Amino acid sequence: MLDRFKGCMLGAAIGDALGMPNESTSPNLQKMRYGYRRAYKGHPNARLEPGQYTDDTQLMILVGTLIADGRFNETRYAAALKELYSRGGFRFPDGSISAACEHMIRDNPTATGVKSTTSGCLSLAIPFALSYPNQSECVERAVRACNVTHTHPAAHAAVSTLSVLISSAIHGVSDPLQQAEQKATVEDDILGSRIRHALMLQSEGVDTDLGILKIGHDVSIYQTLPLAVFLISRYQHPPDLLTVAANVGGNTDTIALICGAYLGASKGIESLPADLLDGLEDRQRIELLAQRLHSVYNQKLEQV
Repeated sequence: MLDRFKGCMLGAAIGDALGMPNESTSPNLQKMRYGYRRAYKGHPNARLEPGQYTDDTQLMILVGTLIADGRFNETRYAAALKELYSRGGFRFPDGSISAACEHMIRDNPTATGVKSTTSGCLSLAIPFALSYPNQSECVERAVRACNVTHTHPAAHAAVSTLSVLISSAIHGVSDPLQQAEQKATVEDDILGSRIRHALMLQSEGVDTDLGILKIGHDVSIYQTLPLAVFLISRYQHPPDLLTVAANVGGNTDTIALICGAYLGASKGIESLPADLLDGLEDRQRIELLAQRLHSVYNQKLEQV
């Protein structure tokens, strides 16, 4: 299972880094190129080098490190977010996370989340999915962490759904996408219906361009997560999934992060292209963190 833990976290970071230069752009499926590249001049990510990741992977690493250190709670998470934001360390952060951090700086509470449905909270689901053998406990802890920045029930539903998707993939469940769709339906009718619609479009064989148009690709969890599910369902070849996800435009970094995390969780580190692994920022750090979370998982498993 360790190879799936490593694959999940590295796949997430690879997807994020691939999607980084195309964040907030239009779909580019006709002229897409494989591999890392730099964002265009004037883009918020223009200072990043090819292979560097965005705030999504930063958040995944921050949460994962607190869990691996045995120090995670919502108070410490809030403090770590505030510190990273205050020193300007976040890379083009999600607007809702920025707003929550501004509240913390101004009002100095433990945490002041905002009622938002943006998907900047989604990547925190990954380390929880890797650390908790019990799926219910995993979901509960991830939602509590989400509430530090995102208080909207739909955001909580999306974090729950992604937690179930990754947990199911890690454990080799026969149809993780169906498990995720069922969880979404229980938590939020609209999110569940949009994921079902995305799976229906895939089963009907609509063109990917049309799928993007019908599903949407913006920062809302109602578009980001269903579009990622559509792509995961459609593209089985790892380079194809990663490349297309990174070129759908809009919230490409988060969409591709979800696709990469699922790819690595379901197929292991060996499914990730070697050249993308070699060119990834902090590859060794992320791999070591995945190994530490695997140890946390085993410790919790022994306590059951």
